Amino acid sequence: MQDPAATRPGRVCFVGAGPGAADLLTVRAVERLRDADVIVHDALVPARLLDDVNPHAERVPVERCRDQGLDPGSATGRLLVRLAMEGRNVVRVKGGDPTVFGRLAEELEPVRQAGLAVEFVPGVTAAVAAAAAAGVPLTSRADASIVSILTGREADDKDSVVDFARLAKLQGTLVVYMAVEQVARWSAGLLAAGKDPETPVTIVSRCSWPDERIEATTLGTCAADVERGGWRSPAVVIVGASAPPSGPLAGRLVVVTRPAGQEGDLVAAIRAAGGQTLHVPLVAIGEPPAWRPLDEAIRAASTYDWIVFASVNGVRAFGARLAALRLDGRILGTARLAAIGPATRRQLELAGYRCDLTPAVARSEGLAAELAAGCRRGRFLLIRASRGREELRLGLEALGHHVDEVVAYESRSRSALDADEAEAVVRLPVDWIVLTSPSIATAAVQLFGERMRHWRIASISPVTTAALEPHGLRPAVEADRATAAGIVEAICRHDQGAAGVLPPAGSPMAAHLPPTSRG
Repeated sequence: MQDPAATRPGRVCFVGAGPGAADLLTVRAVERLRDADVIVHDALVPARLLDDVNPHAERVPVERCRDQGLDPGSATGRLLVRLAMEGRNVVRVKGGDPTVFGRLAEELEPVRQAGLAVEFVPGVTAAVAAAAAAGVPLTSRADASIVSILTGREADDKDSVVDFARLAKLQGTLVVYMAVEQVARWSAGLLAAGKDPETPVTIVSRCSWPDERIEATTLGTCAADVERGGWRSPAVVIVGASAPPSGPLAGRLVVVTRPAGQEGDLVAAIRAAGGQTLHVPLVAIGEPPAWRPLDEAIRAASTYDWIVFASVNGVRAFGARLAALRLDGRILGTARLAAIGPATRRQLELAGYRCDLTPAVARSEGLAAELAAGCRRGRFLLIRASRGREELRLGLEALGHHVDEVVAYESRSRSALDADEAEAVVRLPVDWIVLTSPSIATAAVQLFGERMRHWRIASISPVTTAALEPHGLRPAVEADRATAAGIVEAICRHDQGAAGVLPPAGSPMAAHLPPTSRG
């Protein structure tokens, strides 16, 4: 006999995905996406966001149901009904907030007619996200008590109802969604209605996406600027508010190459300094070929004098495996913990462990020397990637120590860029590329080729710099500290020096300045 619950309809949940970055989702949005059996999405929701939250749910692009001769919204609504009637939990995820310019009314009608349970989860709408990204206020007690939201692209089957004369007279901020395709129409409408051509305008393209762009212009020139600049959708234009770029990296575009999900601190540091970023991950982090060696090492952890972590990813993998084995820190016994650098030390501390040693120089040679100084014929466990340097193991073994190495994760170089990344690299005016490991440096040379010779290179460490040397490349700067803050500080010092504000004589950065800047 068939279980009646097997045919019970599922629920439909409309979820706002925010502007695109996974860390701008609400907590409830994450919960609903994780519980989804099927996710219906459009092109304004990055695939990377869905990969981060729920890589297992079936995904259905709304374009699949737009060839039925129906209104696109109604066709999508019917698709949601069909999927829910199969007993599945359906999430219709929309960029921004589902209630703002998202065809919600058309999609919702078939769902309600079918009597299905419906839930709505708000998202960070584009107006708010773009204003925050650009650092401009949407309201002001002095001269902006009103915020008006306008679509730059109205339905094809109706006459325009936009009252440009009224909008031009409002003492407030106007935010135009889907703005770049029809920029000539709406800007001309405002100008014809008497809006001052010098009214400040801020353009925000692909807010929070890896290739986010922000530019300040005016109402009188924005149409020409958009046409010349090749701005990509989704884009929002804020009329009546702008903030000139500020900070030591204002106007600079920096390519960040860390793996997906690990770029946050570096991107934040660059943007805090006024720069813009393009995230192009060049290596992917995955599981090792087998867990057994790491599992056995964890169970024997108390037999070692030192457990040495060569990277942040090693700490994360070790902790995840410890939990998978239903063990905790007690398994470590009296073993002491060492980290190759400050970022790895911080990750250990975040996991609740005390780091007993971090070398003054964040590289294997420095760590080997400091470990050997405090231990005679000790037992060492090295937690490392599938590919890594052998100097630490060799240095310790040469001093008579016993060393076991286990692979905690696999680092794989990407073989090619995807279409969006390749197009962005060609189209956007890149100033800097940041390299944070030898494997990333090698992958950058393979994937970017000759372009690397036209960008300024920032290296996080001497080991990363050394990986460039066989290719005839030399970084413009090398960080004093192997951290996100350290590498951004090095870039800022370089750019300030090139503009006439030189670093102190004899400083490490002075050697990296062009001859014309050193005087």
